[in-house]
Amino acid sequence: MAKVISFQVPKSQKEFVRYQEDRGKHFYDKLHQHPQLQLTVILEGKGQFLSGDYVGRFQPGDVFFLGENAPHVFRNDSEYFEDESSLQIAGNTIFFDFEAIQLLGELEDLERLAHFRGFSGRCYQLKGDSQQEIKEAVNGFSFLKGLDRFQSAFRLLAILDRAGDDLISLNESVPNRGFTERDGSRMNQVMQYLLEKRFEKITLEEVATVANLSKEAFCRFFKLRTRKTFTQYLLQLRINEAQKLLRESEMGIAEIAYQVGFDNLSYFNRGFKNITGITPKEWRKINA
Repeated sequence: MAKVISFQVPKSQKEFVRYQEDRGKHFYDKLHQHPQLQLTVILEGKGQFLSGDYVGRFQPGDVFFLGENAPHVFRNDSEYFEDESSLQIAGNTIFFDFEAIQLLGELEDLERLAHFRGFSGRCYQLKGDSQQEIKEAVNGFSFLKGLDRFQSAFRLLAILDRAGDDLISLNESVPNRGFTERDGSRMNQVMQYLLEKRFEKITLEEVATVANLSKEAFCRFFKLRTRKTFTQYLLQLRINEAQKLLRESEMGIAEIAYQVGFDNLSYFNRGFKNITGITPKEWRKINA
């Protein structure tokens, strides 16, 4: 079995569920994966959410569910990393370790637990009534102990199991159940570089050098693990930032295009429409 990227959920080997509260200036910003399933409610903070071939944003109120070994990162916007920034983040996460309840999983009453093995490498976002149910259940989780906590954990899994169309798939499963440790480290370096330089001119040669690969080898490496070309992925990152500025600022569209790394307004408009299906002007009107 492939080794995971260096990240361990702090828990005992006999603990089925672990509750974690993240508070501070920014979320953990390294690409990582772990064998536990993860359910996260974003309370405060905004930024990019990346998982496999999915490139999107997160904001307060969002609920995400990740299968085992799904590589992911919640990367806050650049202003959260500024020394003088007063911005804060908050998120509540529950990890489920199915290895800790293998014997229980053989009971007929719990046979539906096997369903969650099919989520390996995948990430999802909760919407609708299921999202609200999850948020309410997670909100009181920190006060629970023993059997009450155990019972609540299974209630959360039951909500996920019956979520239906409220459980929206965001990515395709990563081949071979995630990354090897070496590939994970390399991919993290690439992601960190892209996120830091995404509004600047980045050449294929530069990012291949970061990965310590030839251009040809890097293209194969990146496409296999994200199902996108380097150019497609970078375009998605820039369009996501443009959506943020369209919603949260009064900047003109040409100014936004330049701000997120486009020298050509026509190319920006065309790329924006290819990804969102509408023009930047139309998107701003709908999401104002």
